[in-house]
Amino acid sequence: MAEASVDLRIWRHPKPIGAAGRCIGRTDLPVDPRRTKRLAHRIRQHARRHGLPHAVVTSPLRRCADVGRWLRRWGWTHRVDARLIELDFGDWDGQRWRDIPWDALRAWEADFMDHAPGGGESLRWLRGRVEAVLARDRPVLAVGHAGWINALRTRDTAEIGAADWPAPLRYGQWLAVVSTQSGNQTMRPLDAALST
Repeated sequence: MAEASVDLRIWRHPKPIGAAGRCIGRTDLPVDPRRTKRLAHRIRQHARRHGLPHAVVTSPLRRCADVGRWLRRWGWTHRVDARLIELDFGDWDGQRWRDIPWDALRAWEADFMDHAPGGGESLRWLRGRVEAVLARDRPVLAVGHAGWINALRTRDTAEIGAADWPAPLRYGQWLAVVSTQSGNQTMRPLDAALST
């Protein structure tokens, strides 16, 4: 059996305030500071337990970056990487899902990989950002968004339809990218999530 190593651990940010029922991509919503600190503490414990570097990379949005700021207070290195930001939903961003016209949603569903919802960014573009992070300066520990993480989870599937898009990780849950000596990679959602 090939020996496995974990290349990347990425946590989904804590639950933001005011996101329920809304299309949230780059809208910069706050998070309860207690939840932010709780996730930062869990990441710090994980790093100690596994002998990992005290360095984290986050999206620039507060729901991720605030976790990195807590870690920085505890002596960690915190770097912001704009390539980790959530999908750009363009004009849809911040709107209630129920207010987005059905024909616009159907157009995205019909061309799921290449349609830019709300005139923002297509999933293919998002996958390009994922590949850019993995190809160069890959972080060991990161905090990001559900869409970015799902693009990572589905990167080995050339084309994917809306029905095949995975359910998002829960808030505070993490995904490990595991490589074997043979070069194969798998992804595993791990750990319990923060309470919602």
